[in-house]
Parts: sequence; C-alpha cells; structure tokens
Amino acid sequence: MFAIIETGGKQFKVSPEQKLKIEKVKGDKGAILSFDKILLSADGDSVKIGTPYVEGAKVEAEILRQARDKKIIVFRYHSKTRLRKKKGHRQEFTEIKIVSVK
Repeated sequence: MFAIIETGGKQFKVSPEQKLKIEKVKGDKGAILSFDKILLSADGDSVKIGTPYVEGAKVEAEILRQARDKKIIVFRYHSKTRLRKKKGHRQEFTEIKIVSVK
C-alpha cells in the first residue's frame, strides 16, 4: 500500500511507517497532520489515479521534529570586476512519520 502526496510544491511517494523530511508545516512535535492532496493511491491491484486529486483519499502523519538543514553557501563571483558575494542559507523542514494511508 502506498500513495503519492503533494506538499510544499513537491511530490512524495509514501507508505505506512515511513519517515521523511518535507517543507516546514505548522505544528508541534507529536501532532497529527492530514494530507488530502493525494495524486495516486495504490492498494495491491487496485490503483486510483486522481484528476488532479483522488476523492476521499487521505494520508495521516505524525510530526517527529521541526528543525533546520545544514548550511548551504551561496557564492557569486564575477572575474575582472572584483564582485564577490557570500551568503549562507539554512532551510527549515519538518520530519514526519506516516501513520496511515486511506
């Protein structure tokens, strides 16, 4: 049993008991999230494809933690013009565990 969900502008293939990192969503540790933007749902031989979303399908997940990723260095450089710009960025994310796929 698995489903393809859409969250944070990205698509993820999820199955029960799976852990994954998604774009930050509001909620505290231990809270239950419900995803209703299901693009595809498969259970054995039955496959439901949404147009654009599957009606009545739902995926529930538990928030494990809210954190920030490793720092990414953004460096711009132009030769011969002495242009050098250095920036750092840490993306926030939410780690979730899929509880059920319905």
